Amino acid sequence: MSQQTRTLTQIDPRTWEHPADRAALNALRKIPVFDQVLRTVFGFFGEKPLRLAFLSSSVRVSATQFPRVHRIYLEAARTLDVQPYPLYVQQGYPINAFAFGMQKPFIVLNLRTVEELDDAELRFVLGHEIGHVLSGHTLYLTMMVVLYQLSTVGFPIVGLAARAVLMALMEWHRKAELSCDRAGILAVQEPEAAMRTMLKFAGGTTSDTNLADFIAQAEEYREPGDLADQVFKVLNVLALTHPAPVIRVAEMRNWFESGAYERIVAGDYRRRGEPEPTYSEDVAAAAASYRESARDTLGNAQQAARRVVDSFRQGFGNR
Repeated sequence: MSQQTRTLTQIDPRTWEHPADRAALNALRKIPVFDQVLRTVFGFFGEKPLRLAFLSSSVRVSATQFPRVHRIYLEAARTLDVQPYPLYVQQGYPINAFAFGMQKPFIVLNLRTVEELDDAELRFVLGHEIGHVLSGHTLYLTMMVVLYQLSTVGFPIVGLAARAVLMALMEWHRKAELSCDRAGILAVQEPEAAMRTMLKFAGGTTSDTNLADFIAQAEEYREPGDLADQVFKVLNVLALTHPAPVIRVAEMRNWFESGAYERIVAGDYRRRGEPEPTYSEDVAAAAASYRESARDTLGNAQQAARRVVDSFRQGFGNR
């Protein structure tokens, strides 16, 4: 670590939660069949079979099993002021990690994540997963993965209602990832490490890639293109459970530039046990976030449409 991290005593997860995350989760809960599908799937599988299914071939991290991971994990948990949850390492090729469990959360790292990431990058990932647990995401994450896997094999429990719930869960999860990226950054308190991790998620390596160029790539992606670009940017994410790494880097930079990160590290954050904001305040914050996003998207689409029209007029005039 390049600097001493500050323990964020009693930090409340609402401190890092993205307004769009809360808005998407509230919308999810309003789907008429949501509770019914959730109860059906939970009742069919239960907690223990799921834990056994995910952990049967994993190694539990401890002081003597993956000691480096254990040390970094304790540091991340201490910074976010939480008792560590069970942590496991499993065989797995992609750089990935996840938090699961409904009543007893646990975290799993793919082995390649341990091998490819340096200490700061790994601490960011572990803080990200701790963020999922503290924000109460694990029930919905578990249901999303179960429904997704069942849908790929045509299991009869996954009908049209469950598929609708699955698509809504995936939309929410893309927003929840933005929240927990912030938790990971707070756990490591080294923003560059978070962006380096995104570079590695995208396929970069320490020796053959450049973070500054990757950040420039993220800025390029955010620039308005033609009308087709705007449509394809929406369509490209519909089947994804995670936002693209370049989008996550852009969201991180927005957060840094807002000054929120520096204020939190300086001690200006919500503590656990403080009065919850009213529902109307929550909705207002989420609505403002969506309005800003929609305004940007609409503005980009309008610019793209104008370029199409101008191009047509120019071509028509030349003819």
